[in-house]
Amino acid sequence: MQNQQQSIQGILSIAALVCLAIGWFNLFSPEINHLLSRKVFYVLIGASFFIQAPLLINKNFVYAMYSAAAICVIGAFLPESSGLSSLKTIGLLAGIILSLTNRRR
Repeated sequence: MQNQQQSIQGILSIAALVCLAIGWFNLFSPEINHLLSRKVFYVLIGASFFIQAPLLINKNFVYAMYSAAAICVIGAFLPESSGLSSLKTIGLLAGIILSLTNRRR
C-alpha cells in the first residue's frame, strides 16, 4: 500500500512539473498555458501533498501537510486579482519544507 501511494504521489508530482514546464515554454495558447501552470499545477501538487501526508515520518506534521495541500488547491481556484491568490505559493512552500524535513535517512 505504501509503495502504491508513493508511486501515485510521484506520478502526480511529475505531471505537475510537466504542467509548469508547458507554461514556461509557452507550448500552447496563452489561456491554456496559464491554466496549466497557474491552476492545474497547484491542484496536482496539492493532491500529491495529500497523498504524501500519511507517509510522513513525523506524525506531528501530518495535519500540517494536509493543510498545505488544501491551501494549494484552494489557492489555485482563487482569482489572481485577489490578494489571497498568493496562498497557493505559501501552501507549496510549506509542503516542500515539510516534505524535505520528513525524509527517511
